[in-house]
Amino acid sequence: MADLNPMTAWKRLLALPNDSRGKTIAIAFLTAAICAVFVSTATVILRPIQAANRAAETQLRLEALLSAVPGMQEILDGAEGAQLAAVVIDLDEGAAAKDVTPETLETALLDTANWTALQPEDDVAGIGNRPDIAQIYLLRRDDKVELLVLPIAGAGYNGTIEAMIALRGDMQTIAGMTVTSQSETPGLGARIEEPTWQASFAGTRYADDSGELKFAVAHGPSNSEYEVDGITGATRTSNAVTRMVRFWLGPMGYGPLIDAVKRGEF
Repeated sequence: MADLNPMTAWKRLLALPNDSRGKTIAIAFLTAAICAVFVSTATVILRPIQAANRAAETQLRLEALLSAVPGMQEILDGAEGAQLAAVVIDLDEGAAAKDVTPETLETALLDTANWTALQPEDDVAGIGNRPDIAQIYLLRRDDKVELLVLPIAGAGYNGTIEAMIALRGDMQTIAGMTVTSQSETPGLGARIEEPTWQASFAGTRYADDSGELKFAVAHGPSNSEYEVDGITGATRTSNAVTRMVRFWLGPMGYGPLIDAVKRGEF
């Protein structure tokens, strides 16, 4: 009768010569299996920690963005009627998403049904696919939206640029902007993370009274209320930021939400 004891099989394996092909393959397989178990276990254990770290980093950048908006920090700190809230919205409807919360958003975005493939003529930001739902932050006071903080993304020169942009209650003026992720060229395009350049967004109008999008990163010093200074030697990155902002504040991005806020319906 065959001995099925795993310890016996293990002893037989160890007894084989070190140059045995079977022993080499078996040890390699076992090592790979054990490593896979450790990696999978570490992934499961660390995922909540990583998610918490990302959330904390986003919160810090959000607070930095708001603190750069003149008068907003005072509203956050002292006004009883002001409240900053996270809301998941349906981009097409310009309204709160049904059955999706900030806690379930990450899972919802794993479903390809919650993404829209963009036609080349519509894909101004160069993202290929746009999520149909997104988490935004809004500041209300006396049932009126005073500030919208919107995540945006677009194709830069070396990779994806991710940022958050804040709009004032008039829904025509940028209150602030912060870059949260980028891989542009150091010393050139990467300067979009410099606080002094990001601070130039505050007070810039992105659309005129008719709603036409006019925001642009200038090729040189800005010369209108719709522009911010360009970055010397980083034309492609500057153009990427222009396209990214115009896309997300336009009809294929947060346009329906912005219109709803203007009408007092959100």
